[in-house]
Amino acid sequence: MSEARSKAPLIELPTLGMLFLCYGTFVLGTTWAGAMFLPLGIALTTLGIALHSSLTHEVLHGHPFRNQALSDLTVFPAIGLAIPYQRFRDTHLAHHRDSLLTDPYDDPESNYLDPAVWQNMPRWARVLRNFNNTLFGRLLIGPLLGQACFMRTDWRLIRAGDGAVLRGWLWHIPAVALAIWWMLSVSTLPVWAYLLSSYMALSILKIRTFLEHQAHERCRGRTVIIEDHGPLAWIFLYNSLHVVHHMHPKVAWYTLPKLFRENRERYLSRNESYYYRSYKDIFLRYFFRAKDPVPHPLWPQD
Repeated sequence: MSEARSKAPLIELPTLGMLFLCYGTFVLGTTWAGAMFLPLGIALTTLGIALHSSLTHEVLHGHPFRNQALSDLTVFPAIGLAIPYQRFRDTHLAHHRDSLLTDPYDDPESNYLDPAVWQNMPRWARVLRNFNNTLFGRLLIGPLLGQACFMRTDWRLIRAGDGAVLRGWLWHIPAVALAIWWMLSVSTLPVWAYLLSSYMALSILKIRTFLEHQAHERCRGRTVIIEDHGPLAWIFLYNSLHVVHHMHPKVAWYTLPKLFRENRERYLSRNESYYYRSYKDIFLRYFFRAKDPVPHPLWPQD
C-alpha cells in the first residue's frame, strides 16, 4: 500500500453520501418518476448517470474507501452503458502524465489531431470534426463520435494482442448486463428513454471535457480553472477546478474548492491564467463557435 493510500481515511463520508444520492436519483428516475411523468424520469435518470460517471472518476483515483477493490465495487454497475470502467481507469491515469497533455497520440483524452492526419481526412470528416469543436456540436454528436473513436482504437489494440484492453471489455459485460437487466426488468422507462438518458448524460459530461485542456507550449498552461459553483460544478464534483485536480490527483473532490480558495493566485499563476469564471461564460462564447482548431496548433502544419 502506498504512503498516500495508507494515510487516507478508511471511509470518505461525503463521497459515500454522493454515491447514495447518485443511485437514489437513478432508481427514482427509472421507477416512480418515470411512471408518473416521463420527462421527469428521463431528467432524473440523466442526472444519476452523469453523476455516476463523475463518481467513477473519483473511484479510480482512490475514493471513497482506502481499499481500492471495495471502491471499485461501488461503481460496478455500468448504468451509463458506454465506457468500461477498467478502460476509463487505464486511459485516464495515462492522461495524468502532464508533460504529454493534448498530445494527439500519447494523451488518450486529447481532442486534437495530428495535422498530417487532418490533412488526409476526407472533407465530410473534417466538417464533422469542426462541428464537434463547437460546444453545440460537442453536445449533439460528441458522445457518438467519441464512442466510435474510442471503440475503434480499442478494437485495433485488441487485434494487436493487448490483453489489458480485452480484459477491460470482458469485465464490462457483466457490468452492462446488470444495467440491461434493470432497464428491461425493473425500470418503468421505455428502452428508448433509458438510452436517451444515457446519451444526454454523456452530453453533459462533454461540457466538462470541452476545454479542460488547451494547446500550450508549457505543460503547466494546458489545464483549465472554471470557477463555477453552480449545478454543473456539483455534477462534475468540482473537477472544473481542473488544474487543482491535476496537481493533487489523490485529493477528494470536496477538498478541491477549499484548496483553490486558499491558494487562488498560486493556481492561476501555475496554469498561465487559463481561466473561465463560469460555465455560463463558456456557453456564451463557444456554443456556436469553436475554441480551438482540430489539428494541434503547435505541431507542424505541413
